[in-house]
Amino acid sequence: MSKQTLQLHSEELTIHSLDVDATIDPALLQQAIFFIAKTADELSIVCPSSFQLDSLDQETDWQALEVIGPLGFSLTGIMANISGVLAKASISIFALSTYDTDYVLVKKQNMAKAITALKKDGYHVLGDVK
Repeated sequence: MSKQTLQLHSEELTIHSLDVDATIDPALLQQAIFFIAKTADELSIVCPSSFQLDSLDQETDWQALEVIGPLGFSLTGIMANISGVLAKASISIFALSTYDTDYVLVKKQNMAKAITALKKDGYHVLGDVK
């Protein structure tokens, strides 16, 4: 399988943990990028750090690498391969998927190291760390 191209997003993101029954601020839906996940036990929101949420806990300083898609559902191993490369470089990730593609969130301070590891493994990364 050929290596994918990844696009670095410069927007800083925050991962929020909210009460499972929390109300989601409708203004969140106006953000350029956001992710909402809810289970019986938790509600998590990933959004730009500039958007303020009243959350129980939060992790700041993440950036996203987007796997350029769309990716077909028959493709296998994309996230496993990318996360494997980053695990070997001792870089933790927060993975997200949409209908068309995948996103790998990496702490901002580790992004340059992540990009170096991915490029060394044959991935093409668009965008520069600032």
